Amino acid sequence: METGRNTGFLLLFKRRNWNEDSGNRCKRAAGLRCDEVLGQRKIECLGADIEEFDITDAAATTAFIERYAPDAVIHCSAYTAVDRAEDDPALCERVNVDGARNIAAACEKIGAKMVYISTDYVFPGTGEQFYETDDPTGPLSVYGKTKLGGELAVRQLLQRYFIVRISWVFGKNGNNFVKTMLGKERDQVNVVCDQIGSPTYTADLAPLLCDMVMTEKYGIYHATNEGICSWADFAAEIFRQGGCRAKMHPIPSSEYPAKAARPCNSRMSKKSLDEAGFSRLPSWQDALTRYLKEIQD
Repeated sequence: METGRNTGFLLLFKRRNWNEDSGNRCKRAAGLRCDEVLGQRKIECLGADIEEFDITDAAATTAFIERYAPDAVIHCSAYTAVDRAEDDPALCERVNVDGARNIAAACEKIGAKMVYISTDYVFPGTGEQFYETDDPTGPLSVYGKTKLGGELAVRQLLQRYFIVRISWVFGKNGNNFVKTMLGKERDQVNVVCDQIGSPTYTADLAPLLCDMVMTEKYGIYHATNEGICSWADFAAEIFRQGGCRAKMHPIPSSEYPAKAARPCNSRMSKKSLDEAGFSRLPSWQDALTRYLKEIQD
């Protein structure tokens, strides 16, 4: 261990006052989960939010990270308001690109590892294939373009990085699609049926991130719960497991207009996880069962 180096990790949470999109919430929740997992493993860590420093401020970012001197930074902060980003691309870019670049530069300066949480939105979402980590990207939205820009900044500045792409995140901290569906009081709920992907439960993701960062197996990974579904399938299972009386009515994306285009195909291959020897996450149905029990306890 280098002299002056902290033996723990720095977790960067999502800025609380950036608005969120229902399909991209809980980035901060992933950080909070990592905090819990590291604590259970008796590994020192520090969670930082906007109150501590603003990641869009390069000097403040470097000063804070240098002062704490962590072995690794798990970067869970992001601008995730997908539709709002179309109207405010400059702020989205400052947070998702400049912020990632500032953190990566600070990590490079002190020799720390970095985990960067990315998204399925970096892909164009065409076809029905499972995207590999090295497949051509082609984001459709400002949000997707800025998250890809963050990936590129990390790769340009660092060699010791883990880029982890996730999708459809849910967990106990913060709002998410599951909570939204459980709160529906109508007899029928319209849900998009032609966007296909995989939910990601933060309670399953966090241990994987913590396992990764303890290794030297750097690179790009896809980490979602196993199995694929549409948003409509996901909603139907939420209603079934949650004992809700509401009925799900599947509709095409064309009947649910949104300012930002969403990828129709968010299938992501876990080949890189397998090759590195990391365990895949449990099925999304099993994750949902455990999540519902967690929020009911």
